[in-house]
Amino acid sequence: MGFQTITEVIEQNIQNGIKKTNLTTKKLILLGIAAGFFIGIGAEASSLAMHGISNVGLARTVAGAVFPIGLMLIVLLGGELFTGNCLISMAVYDKKAKLKGMIRNLTIVYISNFIGAALMAWMINNCGQLNFSDGGAGAFTIKVALGKVGIDPIQAIVSGILCNVLVCLAIFMAATAKDVAGKCIAIFFPIFVFVISGFEHCVANMYYIPAGIFAAHNPLYAAKATELYGITAEQLSGLNFGTMFSNLVPVTIGNIIGGMVFVGLLYWYLYRKKEV
Repeated sequence: MGFQTITEVIEQNIQNGIKKTNLTTKKLILLGIAAGFFIGIGAEASSLAMHGISNVGLARTVAGAVFPIGLMLIVLLGGELFTGNCLISMAVYDKKAKLKGMIRNLTIVYISNFIGAALMAWMINNCGQLNFSDGGAGAFTIKVALGKVGIDPIQAIVSGILCNVLVCLAIFMAATAKDVAGKCIAIFFPIFVFVISGFEHCVANMYYIPAGIFAAHNPLYAAKATELYGITAEQLSGLNFGTMFSNLVPVTIGNIIGGMVFVGLLYWYLYRKKEV
């Protein structure tokens, strides 16, 4: 039982940042794939839980109650998550880690997260889960992906900032707890809020968009998407790995700003910067 103070958490995070910049490429890739896969688990389960609920507020609340399992798995079992690793910036601000080390970590982890999340998307499309509700789950998967690739870039950036503020605060809060229950509770509420609010998370979108792309190539899901949501053949053809980056690029920029500036820089300044 008990907890660590925020000052202790910041120091611990800086030390973790140093360690993360020194991890081997092999370990970064494997832990990055694991983290992407874990986030994919939270994303697919939350989509399935909400797909048949017409009330938007209720649907998002249900999704928000399920999605946090992804970050819980990462924090408790290990994984390298791009959005959380934006906090390595604190070690750079503190001159304990080099900028190039942080960039190396984030680049490898970003690509590895995509592999893990896209793998989960492919597996979900091939395990029969999207057949629920006579293909309604698959149709909803397509709808979600289309909504994400159609988001305005500025909106995506701002939404990405808000998202990673909550994700990074969840990581800090989890670090204050010394027991598993405390860590899970600390993770749950910030992630619950980010999902209900519909904020944009680049790694989650590495699941949502590929899942929708794969689903769009299934005739049953495509037909159901037209039936339920009026999605046209033209819209389906516009859902591809090229248009995926119209979402991932601005969302990633927003996630970086949210993690490195709104949380990392602020808390480093408050608790580590030497007063002049």
